[in-house]
Amino acid sequence: SMLDSVGGELLGVCTSRDHELVSDRSLAVSEVMTTVTNGLLTGDTESSIEALELVLLNSKKGKLPVVNGKNELVGLITRQSVIDKKRRPPPGSPTLDKKGRLFCGAAIGTREADKARAKALAAEGLDAIILDSSQGDSTYQIEMIQYLKKEIPHVDVIGGNVVTQAQARRLLEAGADGLRVGMGSGSICTTQEVCAVGRGQATAVYKCARLAAQFGVPVLADGGIQNSGHVVKALTLGASAAMCGSLFAGTTEAPGEYFVGEDGIRVKKYRGMGSLDAMAKGSDTRYLSESGHLKVAQGVSGTVRDKGSVCKMVPYLIHGVKQGFQDMGATSLTHATELREAGAMRVETRTGAAQKEGGVHDMHSYKKVLW
Repeated sequence: SMLDSVGGELLGVCTSRDHELVSDRSLAVSEVMTTVTNGLLTGDTESSIEALELVLLNSKKGKLPVVNGKNELVGLITRQSVIDKKRRPPPGSPTLDKKGRLFCGAAIGTREADKARAKALAAEGLDAIILDSSQGDSTYQIEMIQYLKKEIPHVDVIGGNVVTQAQARRLLEAGADGLRVGMGSGSICTTQEVCAVGRGQATAVYKCARLAAQFGVPVLADGGIQNSGHVVKALTLGASAAMCGSLFAGTTEAPGEYFVGEDGIRVKKYRGMGSLDAMAKGSDTRYLSESGHLKVAQGVSGTVRDKGSVCKMVPYLIHGVKQGFQDMGATSLTHATELREAGAMRVETRTGAAQKEGGVHDMHSYKKVLW
C-alpha cells in the first residue's frame, strides 16, 4: 500500500553542509540544496529499516530521505539516529492503530468550544480523547461524554479524574471507554493539602478498577509513580496502564531546556498544571477557577534532574515490571487479576517500620543507580 507522505514530492535536501559556508544569504534554498536529480541518495518504502540504515552507513552520508512510489517524502533516517539506536537497549513494539500509524490521543476540556476541537481532532484520525479535569465527576463531563459518543463514536473517550466508585459509575454509565484515576497524588500536586480532597492512590485504583471491570472498561493510574515498583503496584491493583509525569520529566525528550541549578546539577523545569505558573498560561479551566479573580494554587512548579533519554529509561522500567510479575508468579495482567481475586496473591498495607526495613538501611554510604 502507498504510505502517507509527510508533504509533497521530494525535490532535494538542504543540510548545514549545503548552506553554512554560503556567503550570499539572499540565495533561494533551491539554489544551494542537493537535488534529487543531482545525486541525492534516497531509500524506498519497500525496504526494511535495517536495509535502509545499512545503505546510509555505507554511503557515508548524514541523511537518507525515504520516498514512496510517487517520489513523495515519507520519512528521514539520520546517521545520528542510527548511532543512538545502536547505543541504547532494544526498543519494544510501538503502539499502533488500525492503519499502522502510531497511536495518538489528545486532551480537551468540557467547554462548548471543545466540541468543535473534538470533531476537528477526530477528522485528523485521532484514536482517543482524554477529558482533562482534576475532578471529572461533573455534569459538564457527563454531558461531554454523551455528546462525543454520539457524534464521534469511533474515537475512544477517557473520562476523569475520579477516585471513588460513585464518581466512576456516573462516567461509566455516560459511556466512557476508559477512566483516569487519581487526585492529589502527583509529585507536583497539592490538591489534598489545599482542598482536603483526594484519596490514597492504591485504594483509589483498586476500588475504581473493580467497578470498571464490570463495565469492561480499562483504568489509567494517574499520579504517584516514582519507579518501576509503583507501576507493578498499579497494574496488580487493577490498572491497565500507569501515567508517568515526574518520572519522564527531566528526560531529553521532555519539553523545556536544560540548565544548571544552584547546586551545580543539570535540571529541567517541571510544573503542576494547578500551579500559579501554569494557570497564568491558561490551565485554570482544568481546576474550575477561571471565572473569579482569586486563583488558588493546587500545585507547585520546580525543577527535576536530568534523566537522559526515555529510549534508555523505558526498556529498564518495563524489565523491572516484568521481573516484579515474574516474582509474583503472574504471567499477564489478566492472570494477576485472577490471582488477586482468588486470594492467591495478597496486597497488604505496610507499617512505617516495614517500609523502612524494605528500603536500603545499615549502610555507611551507598550510591543509588537504577540503570
